[in-house]
Amino acid sequence: MSQKIRIKLKSYDHNLVDKSSEKIVKTVQSTGAVVSGPIPLPTDKKIFTINRSTFVNKKSREQFQISTFKRMMDIYSSTPKTIDALMKLELPSGVEVEIKV
Repeated sequence: MSQKIRIKLKSYDHNLVDKSSEKIVKTVQSTGAVVSGPIPLPTDKKIFTINRSTFVNKKSREQFQISTFKRMMDIYSSTPKTIDALMKLELPSGVEVEIKV
């Protein structure tokens, strides 16, 4: 086969992204394919500002932040055994996986 497979991981928890990327790298290397990565991509930060009270004290506000952590890895010289191992791999919930061939 020997085609490039690109895997992108997204999560709100950086520990989940790191653990799942380690799991993917171990399974791919055990099948004999070459992995470059995991490469950390820039973190998306969304900040929300909300008024603390509805009517009075307009200047009193509260801020919340959601960070999205992303990792990317490329798999070279993959075999059908590699693809089967990736399909059977169980990742924790809360991690979004995007695979491009």
